[in-house]
Amino acid sequence: MKSALLIDDDNISRKVLSQALMAAGWSVIEAGDGEQGIQLALKHRIDAVICDLLMPRCNGFQVCRMLRDKPEQFPGLKIIVTTHRGFATDRLNALESGADHYLVKPVLASEVLALLNSPTPKSSTPAPISGTPTPAAHMPAGNLLRFWGVRGSIPTPGPGTVFYGGNTTCVEMRVDGQLIVLDSGSGIRLLGNQLAAEFKGQALELTLLLSHTHWDHIQGFPFFAPAYVASNQMRIIGFEGYRKGLESTLAVQMESTYFPVDLRQMPSSISFLEQREMDFHIGPVRVRSIFVNHPGVTVGYRLDTSTGSCAFLPDHESYARMRLHPRASGEKGQQTMDYCRAEDQKLIEFLRDVDVLILDSQYDEAEYQTHIGWGHSCYEDTVATALAAKAKQLFLFHHDPLHDDARVSRMVGHARELVASHRGNLVVEAAREGLTVPLRKPEPT
Repeated sequence: MKSALLIDDDNISRKVLSQALMAAGWSVIEAGDGEQGIQLALKHRIDAVICDLLMPRCNGFQVCRMLRDKPEQFPGLKIIVTTHRGFATDRLNALESGADHYLVKPVLASEVLALLNSPTPKSSTPAPISGTPTPAAHMPAGNLLRFWGVRGSIPTPGPGTVFYGGNTTCVEMRVDGQLIVLDSGSGIRLLGNQLAAEFKGQALELTLLLSHTHWDHIQGFPFFAPAYVASNQMRIIGFEGYRKGLESTLAVQMESTYFPVDLRQMPSSISFLEQREMDFHIGPVRVRSIFVNHPGVTVGYRLDTSTGSCAFLPDHESYARMRLHPRASGEKGQQTMDYCRAEDQKLIEFLRDVDVLILDSQYDEAEYQTHIGWGHSCYEDTVATALAAKAKQLFLFHHDPLHDDARVSRMVGHARELVASHRGNLVVEAAREGLTVPLRKPEPT
């Protein structure tokens, strides 16, 4: 005789199902909570478990995981999870935890018996995100970039940040028929709403380039409206992180502990590419990458288009400033000095003659004294780098959460004074939400 373990804190549900199973020839053991159910499972030989999802002392997810961790003790065990909630995320989590089936109450005894008598599914793990593109994706025209999030570290809404904006990093580029998004901080929500309104009913194809996966650069992704449209195609490109892959990192912040929609529930066609090459193409757009001085695996991008170039380095700290600063720890001999200056020069050459430069400028020189090694630059170094690279236009970026609009404007004013003192032609602005910058063909000489 086969035995079934019923785990449910609802006495009536347990009694009804128990009577039906016994009438069908099953031996039944009952438990009123998850912890008691696990103890009974370990004590008795059981062939099936019908377990409620939400119970005191131990929930259904935990019961599934514990039993699946002992395959030698429970060979061929069939697990059915029941619940009064119909959330798709709960179903995914239950299947991932080891359940074979997921039923929403009220549960019919005949349905349970049919599942117990059916073959065990070969795999209850949801299918991975498909990378197969859908046809006829719409490609926005125009060569421009637009700022949707310019703040660093954490969103800072409020009256003091109305002009420059309080959303974290996100920049849109429409270039050579490509829609390219740089980072997915909280600003990507605004971009998504705009795209949904602008291209309603048309399939979109876009590429999301991630500089790195610190939270202020990915936190807006779960709220990106185009990801919830089945006809849209999205390719996410970045460099492999320290511990987890790109897909895993984005998926973690959308686990049910933190967010009600699982990454795999997003209807759009999403594919992930962990980049290995530092030089690649997105359509006709050439993309070059460089590792920058910031904790973790962080890159900056340079995009060369038919009508101009743009470099995007939201998080970077000057090598020489960080390593050679009197307050910095570590050796400061000639060898270290030469190395740091060589690294800074590599960046300058990477940025050489760029048309639009978006570069980390989080601190001023005084603030930097207490932020050495945090992975961010003072705007004085940013201006010096832009001048040395002969960049044409510089946008101070990654504004500090403590900087209000007036403070950012003062930084811009002083940055322009620094340019003037060097008799440079560099145009300096501070990035602000909603600002659109056209990428134009170079004037003929």
